[in-house]
Amino acid sequence: MYEVNRSIAILKPRQPFLDWLKSLPGGLDEQLELVQLRGDCNALLIPAADDYDSAEDFVRQHYHSLFSAELADWCDDESFWPELTPVLFTEWFDVEIHSVLTDLVEQPLEREAFIPLDLDQN
Repeated sequence: MYEVNRSIAILKPRQPFLDWLKSLPGGLDEQLELVQLRGDCNALLIPAADDYDSAEDFVRQHYHSLFSAELADWCDDESFWPELTPVLFTEWFDVEIHSVLTDLVEQPLEREAFIPLDLDQN
């Protein structure tokens, strides 16, 4: 086992996010419920957290890139996106922090670019 020099932030959608999904054209399954949506969420590696507040602050500083990535997972047409603000991010997502990450796999970590995220830009 190896302790990794990162912490984990999990973005858990809230009801307004589900409401937005259901408002999109294209027939999202009307049976989708919040409990299902929150059951398998994006886990984000963030700098090792000394405390919960600093880890949460890190996520909130990068809300725009994270918000964009979450919306793009469901709808790539930005004309359907709301205005991305810090307040809306807080209304649409809970942030869950896990400070310790342990790697149980022998193979080295591999990285693959997901989308170009400029984490220095808000």
